[in-house]
Amino acid sequence: MTTSIRTLITLLSIAAAMMVKAQVPLLSSHPSATAVMFLDFDGHNVAGTSWNYNGPIACGASGLDNSQIIEVFNRVSEDYRPFNINITTDSTKFLAAPVNQRMRVILTVTSSWYGAAGGVAFVGSFTWGDDNPCFVFSALLNYNVKNISEAASHEAGHTLGLYHQSSYDANCNKLTDYNPGTGSGEIGWAPIMGVGYYRNMTLWNNGPNPYGCSSFQSDLDVITSGVNGFGYRTDDHGNNFASATATSFSNNEFTTSGIIERNTDADIFKFNMLSAGRFQLDAIPYNVGTGNTGSDLDLQVTLYNNSQTVLNIYNPGTLLSSLVDTTLNPGTYYIKVEGKGNQYAPNYASLGSYSLLGRSTPGSVLTVRKIELRGYMNSDSHELNWIIDADEQVTKQVLEISADGRTFQPLTERANDQRSYIYRPNNITTSQYRLNVTFDNGREYYSNVITIHQNGAAPRPQLNGTLIRSATIAINSPGIYDFLILDMNGRIVSKGKLRNGINTLDAGKMISGMYMIRFTADRQQWTDKFVRQ
Repeated sequence: MTTSIRTLITLLSIAAAMMVKAQVPLLSSHPSATAVMFLDFDGHNVAGTSWNYNGPIACGASGLDNSQIIEVFNRVSEDYRPFNINITTDSTKFLAAPVNQRMRVILTVTSSWYGAAGGVAFVGSFTWGDDNPCFVFSALLNYNVKNISEAASHEAGHTLGLYHQSSYDANCNKLTDYNPGTGSGEIGWAPIMGVGYYRNMTLWNNGPNPYGCSSFQSDLDVITSGVNGFGYRTDDHGNNFASATATSFSNNEFTTSGIIERNTDADIFKFNMLSAGRFQLDAIPYNVGTGNTGSDLDLQVTLYNNSQTVLNIYNPGTLLSSLVDTTLNPGTYYIKVEGKGNQYAPNYASLGSYSLLGRSTPGSVLTVRKIELRGYMNSDSHELNWIIDADEQVTKQVLEISADGRTFQPLTERANDQRSYIYRPNNITTSQYRLNVTFDNGREYYSNVITIHQNGAAPRPQLNGTLIRSATIAINSPGIYDFLILDMNGRIVSKGKLRNGINTLDAGKMISGMYMIRFTADRQQWTDKFVRQ
């Protein structure tokens, strides 16, 4: 009787294990790639490896359900999207790959054999050819999908030859082996090889490793080196006007997608407006939820006319997505899509996949030469002013405000001849503004979006607009501050001191593109982003 019960229990255990295995969805991010990173969720018996110094390790399953497994897969896949490697949950893909170009990442509840850690891996083991796996301990990470995903990408990175991204102070004293990143919200950033649990945007990085503040590790160069046997994916869209990917409207819409594989990559698309009207574009990085959760790409979109002249650059400061809302005459236009840095994340590895949705609304177009909104902090108030240069008469103008850069609400309607507004916000927060203008032919136009940062009650310098079209940059400063302007590769373009009042900086030698300006005074620091057109 006892033997029969034991046999029944054994059979049930085997059946349960088979059911768990059958339930894991078979997913692959890049099926044609030779190199494979296998996310193993359903348990595995580890034997005959360098981990087995105390005998075999029976790893239980991850304890995640299908929806959680899919999210982990999607997050890890996006981290590795730029590379010619397949992230998969299919063991057959792993077993078919060359032994020196594959890695099993075991996501398991079993951790007592090793100790308290989110995961563990041998550095460089991807190419060893002996199937030494790496591990992610799901129970110790409290089954948190975000944290498990970060650990999986991190440990897999170790197997590709990466050490930790560390943090040092100005005197070269190590603060931590794991760089925690900086910032909050959608654009809060941390290195994948640091600790990414607490930031939304986690990226590969070029920074110091644990062996010294001057010992820099370029994650992208290590991953794509000849040692690992794979490089970047093949570029999917042309990066110049001659090779632009043509898109066409169907029922006044078009959709397309792409991947920014390298920090030098730009994808260019061409479209034709058959009639005058409104043109809107949603440029959305790949994400696993609202607020571009899990995105690796901060999108910048540049709109050109048929003469390849820049019409506008779109890159909201606190969002990873970009939105275009303008009016165009009939003709051919181009869109350039790039990955850029922001006030927290460097430009180095803003990489990944995205989708575009374009919409046209036919209608008459008046000649609008400029609608430009500017704004800055003035003591505890927000001061806004704007320029409208158009052939038609203004019949209505409404200043709109947003806390998230997506949803705008009317703030105030101004008289048709007014071009400024000052008010004191009720809440101490960062606000975004745009101007909605209606002309006497009934057409509505929107200005650029500006961001005014309000850090408590403390005053700080403010850019007088973040789109610089002239050879000067105007900054309103409440006192003496040091400033530093850097391009998105971290190179210093200009530096100096601001005085109280309006300061004018020379931008004549700056090429078109995005820049960061950093203000410092009395241990406080602020960073803004602007575009030189």
